[in-house]
Amino acid sequence: MATPKQKITLNASRDIPFNKLMLSQSNVRRIKRGETIEDLAASIARRGLLQSLNVRPVLDGEGNETGMFEVPAGGRRYRALELLVKQKRMIKTEPVPCVVSDAHSAVPIEEDSLAENFQREDLHPLDMFRAFQTLHDQGASHEEIAARFFVSATFVQQRLRLARVSAKLQEVYEQDGMKLEQLMAFTVTDDHTRQEQVWEALENSWSKEPQQIRRLLTETTVRASDRRALFVGVDAYVAAGGVVLRDLFEADNGGWLQDPALLDRLVGDKLKSAADEIAKEGWKWIVVDVDLPYGHNHGLRALAGTPVDLTDAERAEREALRAEYDRLEAEYGESDELPDDVDQRLGQIATALEAFESRPMNYDRAEIARAGVFISIDRDGGLVVDRGHVRPDDEAMQAVDGDSAEPGCATENDSRHDPSARRAIITIGAQASEPEEDDGDTIKPLPERLLIELTAHRTLALRNAVAENQHVAITALLHRLVLDTFGQRSATGCVEAFVRHVHLPWQDVGLKDSPAAKAVDERHEAWKSVIPLDDDEALWAWLGGLDEASRQTLLAHCVSYGINALFERPNPYGSGVSQHGLDQRLREADRLSRATGLDMVDAGWRPTVDNYLGRVTKSRILEAVREGAGDQAAQLIDHLKKADMAKEAERLLVDSGWLPEPLRLSGDDAPAAQPDEGEEADLPEFLARVDDDGSAADETAAHAVAAE
Repeated sequence: MATPKQKITLNASRDIPFNKLMLSQSNVRRIKRGETIEDLAASIARRGLLQSLNVRPVLDGEGNETGMFEVPAGGRRYRALELLVKQKRMIKTEPVPCVVSDAHSAVPIEEDSLAENFQREDLHPLDMFRAFQTLHDQGASHEEIAARFFVSATFVQQRLRLARVSAKLQEVYEQDGMKLEQLMAFTVTDDHTRQEQVWEALENSWSKEPQQIRRLLTETTVRASDRRALFVGVDAYVAAGGVVLRDLFEADNGGWLQDPALLDRLVGDKLKSAADEIAKEGWKWIVVDVDLPYGHNHGLRALAGTPVDLTDAERAEREALRAEYDRLEAEYGESDELPDDVDQRLGQIATALEAFESRPMNYDRAEIARAGVFISIDRDGGLVVDRGHVRPDDEAMQAVDGDSAEPGCATENDSRHDPSARRAIITIGAQASEPEEDDGDTIKPLPERLLIELTAHRTLALRNAVAENQHVAITALLHRLVLDTFGQRSATGCVEAFVRHVHLPWQDVGLKDSPAAKAVDERHEAWKSVIPLDDDEALWAWLGGLDEASRQTLLAHCVSYGINALFERPNPYGSGVSQHGLDQRLREADRLSRATGLDMVDAGWRPTVDNYLGRVTKSRILEAVREGAGDQAAQLIDHLKKADMAKEAERLLVDSGWLPEPLRLSGDDAPAAQPDEGEEADLPEFLARVDDDGSAADETAAHAVAAE
């Protein structure tokens, strides 16, 4: 006959006066963590004691109970009750619910304490969210919930924000299919369908980090830190009906604007309004764009205006600011670190003084009538108005028929002499769009426009490199001059040392912000500010008085403006560059690159969606990733759609040092084989481009030749 299993007997519970309890020295919790005793005491005062204390009778030397009980498990609750007694919010004889263990139990007292702490399980975040949601639905505000549980209102808002996540994704998280950080990333949008689409795309991917989830959910949005958003203002965008996505879990720099079309319309309206206001000044033309390309004012004459004089009040304000600045500098000049308020004030004074130096300019009215204005937006969202540029075609003004008026004066009802009476020609949006490329599986030649933009980067970087290497610049100049003086050479080559400034006809939006562009512009403006260009005799004397080092530096800078490493389609019929001329140009560009030590990676070029990866076929993208990050990385993205593949490729290649063929040095400097007379040479694969119908891109080439 089987022996029945012995049933367990639970410890009895009873109420024990608080003054009969004492904290056990066997309690394993020694280190303070989490919420404070004060917070726990406040919770007990609000809700009562929700969990009994675990106690054992205290025995005397003979093993008899003394009437006192020690608390091995529940020490923090004991301290909280003790604090309430000290605060006279609870009497010391208040009965406390306790579970009483056997004083002679075989289980060590330390084990009771360890088990209670070790076997506890924290509340699941979803359970916390649902509980907070219930309280919120009952009418409790974020702040009230936060006060009840001694957390911040932001913490409550973050947990309640999980309500924005699809129930399907919440279930995935509940079943440990994703991490809390991943679930939180989905809260940037309320679109449950889009959330589920993103998770399906990433679920089996190696890259499903929270940042990747946020990027995919916001890829069709515009960051609030974008120059367009800063220019219009988020408040104006919201007032127009726009929606802003916010991320409570990560710093989002103001969030994302969900409606780019609305934002662009607001930007266009505000720019047009600014252009209309400036047009009243009488300018002949105004070009408006969010981001004007590098060299947009190439070939234009800048008007020499005179700054508007300061008023007496403005002069007094400027002097007061200068005196305050000098006083603060003298007072804190020896300090290792400026106080925050002083540092802030010095910055404010410096900005105000700079504004006094950047005065509006007065221009001759006759000059205004044939000049124009460029309007754009800077990186900080400020309006940039660049007045006073004359196009070559407008230099020769037509004679005015009829009575001649006194120079600088206008007669009533005579718009010929009143620039403000003319209507300026306003052009909005100067950048051409990029044609769509197909996504064939074969490695197709690079688009011609992309080639020109890539080689524009190389040309500008090479100019900077030559300008910084005087020996190479002088050698290049002598090489060119010797060939022109002692020999015959039909091809221009890379150094056009007349010097003709080579315009960059097509360029991506990042070119003007590249390190090379900034270095070239800064160097040019530094020289321009000291060269006496208005007086030829003074210029000759000034050049003669320069020390040798300065002469060489200036010579290198001037020579660099003749650098032309641009690709353009060869024209065998005489107009534009020949195949031989293009080969010569690219060979010399390689030679100059080697001589100056130019590396396009060091020059700041990185493959991005905008400048390369989003404008080539999927096969080209995979080829780039294989070369730059390895076969395994390419295999991980080969299943993605082109847009997602390009974005992932940008991330994989960011520090790889990979360059497309047009930005690499060729294997050697040997001249290419010359074609037979009357026969057009075959272009290298990456230079050749044939459209889908088999015809050459003549129209694109024609634009390139015309621009040159």
